[in-house]
Amino acid sequence: MKPMRISEDVVAIADFKARAAHWLRHVAECSHPVLITQNGKPAGVLLSPAEFDRICERQRFLESVAAGLADSDAGRTMDTATLRRRIAARRAGR
Repeated sequence: MKPMRISEDVVAIADFKARAAHWLRHVAECSHPVLITQNGKPAGVLLSPAEFDRICERQRFLESVAAGLADSDAGRTMDTATLRRRIAARRAGR
């Protein structure tokens, strides 16, 4: 994700409502998130669909790594030979 530029990527909700199509094009073209403010305070962030997907995929990856580390810490591991035997057994049982 490209860094946000305060001068270009912060918009009041009234301006966002009035020019929603412009802001949708902006995030698609620039790959910058847009911060939407209400009464001068952050109220939401507009992202392109591609950026949203990238963030979600990264989160799923990080959660998988955390689960793997927790399994390792709890001793839920196996050596390569055991893994290969289990995979072979599953394939044979199809």
